[in-house]
Amino acid sequence: MGLSAAVAGAQEPQDGVAEGARLMTLRDCMEYAISNSTKIRIQQAAIGDAQIDRRDAALALFTPQINAQTVAYYNFGRNIDPETNTYIQTTSFHNSYGVSAGYDLFDGFKAVNNYKISKTGLLIAQSQEKQVEADICLAVMEAYYNVVYYKRLTDVHEEQVATAESALKKAKRQEELGQKGHADVIQMEADLADRQYDLTNTYNMYVSQKMTLADLMFWPVDEELIIDTSMPVWQIEPVAAESVVDFALDHNPGVNVASWKELNARRELTTAKWQLMPSIGLYGGWNTNYFTYPNQPTAAFGTQFRNNMGEYVQLSLSIPIWDRLAKASRISKKRHALDKATAELDQKRRDVESEVRRAVQDRDGAATAYQQAQRKAEVQAEAYTLNLKKLEQGLISPLEFQTANNNYLKAQADEMNSLFKYLIKQAVVRYYNGVEYVNQ
Repeated sequence: MGLSAAVAGAQEPQDGVAEGARLMTLRDCMEYAISNSTKIRIQQAAIGDAQIDRRDAALALFTPQINAQTVAYYNFGRNIDPETNTYIQTTSFHNSYGVSAGYDLFDGFKAVNNYKISKTGLLIAQSQEKQVEADICLAVMEAYYNVVYYKRLTDVHEEQVATAESALKKAKRQEELGQKGHADVIQMEADLADRQYDLTNTYNMYVSQKMTLADLMFWPVDEELIIDTSMPVWQIEPVAAESVVDFALDHNPGVNVASWKELNARRELTTAKWQLMPSIGLYGGWNTNYFTYPNQPTAAFGTQFRNNMGEYVQLSLSIPIWDRLAKASRISKKRHALDKATAELDQKRRDVESEVRRAVQDRDGAATAYQQAQRKAEVQAEAYTLNLKKLEQGLISPLEFQTANNNYLKAQADEMNSLFKYLIKQAVVRYYNGVEYVNQ
């Protein structure tokens, strides 16, 4: 009596939500997990890096390099006089200023391809974030349904304990009146002990699964997590496996990431090949300087600044002749990287196709299993009600009733378990068909 009452009391927050507390649905749990996940934060940092890479690639493609410099130094001993171009032995002060700019007119399309690669890299990072979100949502969904399953199963065990306690109380009274033997009473006490034991184990599993869900959600440890444990509605959604496969191969984030990586590997190989060509650059600049010699007359700073100014324009052509096979080695490595990326894309497409077909098959099988479990639960519930009446009338022994009761409990558990399996499999099929878990 005390054990079942303690477990039932611990379940009260689930039955009636305390004032100010929030009842979390499956969608609420998913959204909370996504907004608090460290994996999402890590992926968002990766997206930030990809955005910076895209910006840097755009600046390298469309803007020149601009530098400004100034130099000031004292020269002691023998040096060249800038005015007479002869060596003198004295101390002098030199100060120069310069601005230069350069732009690569042709670099083997390196800047162009790097910009394209950076744009694809941003898409990869964003798709990887969607993959992480999907993984989190699926894990939360499985944990959520486990909590609901053990909560509902705990409720069933509580009802069974209450029924066994009532039957035992009545049997003891009948024993006092001589209507039942002591052996039957002992058997019913043993049956009650078994049911209390099952209730405790089930409740412990409920608490454990609830902790797992809270960990996945990054739920505050000092706050009670209260979820909606009502039985979800189910319905069959027939869909052809081929249509889901076609959609997944075109839109699945994992396939997209593998496809974009293969595209970037191809671009990097093309860039490496073009590096065998000459490069052309255009450069220009401006400079001036100022100098003084101790105890010698020199022009003023402004005068020298204007008179010593100079500009230059430079067009350079760089022809690679021998770089110790560095470029050839780079081409070979990029070709191997492309082969690897192509193989990974083929493998990913095959994996996704297999996963989709398996998910559709599992969903259809789970739907059939649930329908059968539902029918079995209805029959076992009716049989349990009849056997309970027979037990009260003394028409069957407690041992026979225990067998019927165990069949009823198993049917209840199988019905709930098969329903939650179906809901998870159905969610996976929907995800591959373009519906994100959090929007289901």
